[in-house]
Amino acid sequence: MTLSWTSIVRLGLVQMCLGAVVVLTTSTLNRLMVVELALPAVLPGLLVALHYGIQITRPNWGFLSDTGGNRTAWILRGMLALGAGGVGAAGGVVLLETHFAAGLALSILAYALIGLGVGAAGTSLLALLATATAPHRRAAAATITWLMMIFGIAMTAGVVGGLLDPYSPARLLTIVASVAALSFVLTLLATWRIETGLVARSEPGPAPMRFREGMAEIWAEPHARAFTIFVFLSMTAYFMQELILEPYAGLVFAFTPGQSTQLSGAQNGGVFLGMLTVGIMATGLRIGALRHWVIAGCLGSAAALVAIALLGQAGPNAPLIPATVTLGFFNGMFAVAAIGSMMALAGEGRAAREGTRMGLWGAAQAIAAGFGGLAGAGLADLARQFAPDATAFGSVFLIEAALFVAAAWLARHVMAAPSAAPVLQPGE
Repeated sequence: MTLSWTSIVRLGLVQMCLGAVVVLTTSTLNRLMVVELALPAVLPGLLVALHYGIQITRPNWGFLSDTGGNRTAWILRGMLALGAGGVGAAGGVVLLETHFAAGLALSILAYALIGLGVGAAGTSLLALLATATAPHRRAAAATITWLMMIFGIAMTAGVVGGLLDPYSPARLLTIVASVAALSFVLTLLATWRIETGLVARSEPGPAPMRFREGMAEIWAEPHARAFTIFVFLSMTAYFMQELILEPYAGLVFAFTPGQSTQLSGAQNGGVFLGMLTVGIMATGLRIGALRHWVIAGCLGSAAALVAIALLGQAGPNAPLIPATVTLGFFNGMFAVAAIGSMMALAGEGRAAREGTRMGLWGAAQAIAAGFGGLAGAGLADLARQFAPDATAFGSVFLIEAALFVAAAWLARHVMAAPSAAPVLQPGE
């Protein structure tokens, strides 16, 4: 047996729960540290970078779920760790206000736990999808789970934004604990007996070798190496605004904590629409190659970021929300097209190394996510020492726009033609 459409949607619910907990730590808690506690934006930037950096351990979690024979158990363990980390992170924010050292220590521990939880649950979930989904359903399964994750992020940000006003530490802890508990229970129900009767794909794997040797083989492939650089550059641009958009809304446009959280929800709603558009146009109607959608998404994101930067000069009444939704739309267009390209390119080059390539690109994405968020926050802090808030944040958005333009140029060349690298068989 392989996963039915119902089972794929059930696993999509798990991805939705992952996004619901993570968005609270990367948006709501970040804004509270910068605006309500008046801490440097680099502090939440470092914490989020920590949770991304720990996700470099994803290959290890995949190996454990491969050898353990029970991926569901690792999904549940990961979600439990993620929920505990989310509650701990909220407690850290509350503690930072009165006991900075203790709050910082709790926050570091909590964000490390979040990284471990996302790595364990997310990797095991994708491994289960990859090994138990029929070949003709894999692309659709990836799209469904990704869109459900974005839906979970957008829905959580919107609902929590409405419940968080008027802000109080007790209200924050109650909301985060409720989201974490609900996410774990829903994950438990969604994965219940889902592996029963499943038969993993039995395909010949690569010849036995050490991990370093396998990575060296893939890095020697010019196309895989070039695409890795593209993933890092584009994802750095994608995540640079993650930690500064809500503080920008609060400091420049006078948004309340609830309003800025709802802004994040609106942005992710735009991401959802952008992904859905590419899925319908490229897959359903077969309009445009994935390369064209990647380039359009990058250039559209750059244009939206320029608009957001300029709106800061117009004053608090400028239409920030429509510009942010537009940014989300083009971000979603780029992201889903890039994922599709990644799946298509994973089979190029040396045979039976698809998993290693996906792991390499996943590591590049994780590093870029942490680096991008930290770089955005650090540059904003630095610029605020010399310029008004609107100009300081705007300059970072313009740098991000330039990176998206560079990523579009790189995509045009990296995805222009199939790899010229020879297709080698294992052992050659």
